[in-house]
Amino acid sequence: MSLPDPSVLDHARDLAIAYALAFPIGWDREREDRSAGLRTFPLVAIAACGFLQAASTAIGNEPEAVARIMEGLITGIGFIGAGAIIRSGRQVHGTATAAGLWATAAIGAACALRAYEVAVILAIATMATLRGLQVLKKDRPDSR
Repeated sequence: MSLPDPSVLDHARDLAIAYALAFPIGWDREREDRSAGLRTFPLVAIAACGFLQAASTAIGNEPEAVARIMEGLITGIGFIGAGAIIRSGRQVHGTATAAGLWATAAIGAACALRAYEVAVILAIATMATLRGLQVLKKDRPDSR
């Protein structure tokens, strides 16, 4: 789980892939007028990727250090996601957005670790879940 020794172009490529994979998720959320959208999702992906990249020179090939950074990312994204969740009486809104943000951070982290196949699968699964499973929700005005 150690980070490879990348060049500047490698960093730029990984950030671009993270951004590109998160962009459709953000676009979809924006079109659906959700609390987080086109700007938030790509930023979460590149930030997660960037945190791991920025730390790579300091941590070298120490898997424990990478794990600590990942733990911090997971916790931090949890706080961002919590901010997207709104309780209104007996109803709770924003849980799918929060989960989508968490998945998008995982996309960015996977790109930083050069696990591109994981990042692509996460992006496809996230889009399929947020968009494709929408039809299974109860048809009610507050289901958005």
